[in-house]
Amino acid sequence: MKTKNPKITIHMVSSLDGYIAKKDGTVSWMRSKDTYEKGIELTKEYIAEFVKSIDCYVMGSRTYEHAVELGWPYGEVPVFVLTERNLKSDKKTVQFLSGDLNEILSDQLKPKFNNIWMVGGTMLTKEFLRLGLADEIIITIIPTLLGNGKLFFDYIDKEIPLHLKDVTAFKDGMVEMVYEINKEE
Repeated sequence: MKTKNPKITIHMVSSLDGYIAKKDGTVSWMRSKDTYEKGIELTKEYIAEFVKSIDCYVMGSRTYEHAVELGWPYGEVPVFVLTERNLKSDKKTVQFLSGDLNEILSDQLKPKFNNIWMVGGTMLTKEFLRLGLADEIIITIIPTLLGNGKLFFDYIDKEIPLHLKDVTAFKDGMVEMVYEINKEE
C-alpha cells in the first residue's frame, strides 16, 4: 500500500577508506574474507527479508553495468537506470530514464513507490545529496583499505548533518551503518 511520504535511501558498499571501486572501476574486492565472531550471520534468509522492504532501485549506468556483470542481485524488483546513454536491457524490470532528477522522483517514482533505494554510483549519489533528495544513507563497510579509487562521497560541496540510527556488525567483518539525514539544519 502506498503511503504519503516515500523514503529515499542511499545505499552503498565502501572500503574503510571510502572507495566504492578501484581506480580501474573493478569491484571484485567487495567480498569480505574476514571473520568477526560477535557479528550477525548474513544468511540468504536475512538478506531476503531485508530486500522485501525495497520497492524499487535507482542507479547510474555504470552501476547498472556492474550489476549485470556480477549476476544481477535485484531480482524482479523494478530498477530505474538514470543515464543519458542509449542502453538496452533484456530484463523486463529495468527502465532507462533521463532528465531532471527532481522531476523523475516527484513525477514518476514517488507516486508509485514507498521505499526507493539509490544504489550508486558516485555522481548520482552526489546529486541526491546536493539536492537534498535522500532521507537516509546506509553504508556497508568492507574490511579493506584500497588506498585509491573512486570515492563514495565525491565533493558534495556542502555540509550535511546526520543522525546515527543503527549499526550492525556481521560475521564476515562487514559493518553496516544507517544514518538519517537531518534536513532541518
